[in-house]
Amino acid sequence: MNILVTAGNTQTPLDRVRCITNIFSGRTGAQIAARAFDRGHSVVLLTSHPEVLDSIPANRTRTAPEWRVRTYRTFDDLDGAMNEEISGKRVEVVIHAAAVSDYRAAGVFSLAPGTTFDSTELTWDVVGERPRLLDAATGKVKSSHPELWLRLVPTPKLVDKIRSVWGFTGVLVKFKLEVGLSETELLEVAERARVHSGADLMSANTLEGMHDWAIIGAGANGYRKVTRSQLADQLLDAVEASMVHNQ
Repeated sequence: MNILVTAGNTQTPLDRVRCITNIFSGRTGAQIAARAFDRGHSVVLLTSHPEVLDSIPANRTRTAPEWRVRTYRTFDDLDGAMNEEISGKRVEVVIHAAAVSDYRAAGVFSLAPGTTFDSTELTWDVVGERPRLLDAATGKVKSSHPELWLRLVPTPKLVDKIRSVWGFTGVLVKFKLEVGLSETELLEVAERARVHSGADLMSANTLEGMHDWAIIGAGANGYRKVTRSQLADQLLDAVEASMVHNQ
């Protein structure tokens, strides 16, 4: 099989030297990619942290063309790389494990003279007709502002583009992480999310349990709980079974 795995995290640039990102290194996705390659599959890994591969043992020599690693930094980088790999009909399986930014920066602003914000009441105070902001965006936002306001707007869901925009018809695996949910709640959220994106399989966990376990599967009563050490092989077992079923 030809498998595309996304891993790592996207950066949201604020200026040319600063960004917002998240805590994830892409180790889970890299482990799945490495294990898929060791099981005899051809793998393309899109990752923001290729260095994590250095600590993941290899049973096969990772060389092209069966093994390729492409790096990305921003949402647009990952969007473009996924478009190329998927729209080009190069892959049969997509395992989308990357932690993608939900928002992109749409401006950095300072308060105009006469405009203040009451952080206790969450209200604007203004001298004049209405509160105003000033554009503070530059190549490197100055450190002299007493406070700054960052405007964030939603990014498209890349996992939802895989079938609807890029026309992928193979096996799709979606990943989801939630915070503070019970296992019962996580199962319900995971299945809704799987159906929404047209994914064949879902892997889901919570922030609190991410180092210990995950649930994988699809459909009512179709999920099982696996340990972190079992995740790569259990997920790939399910992917291979899905490929056989779809043939």
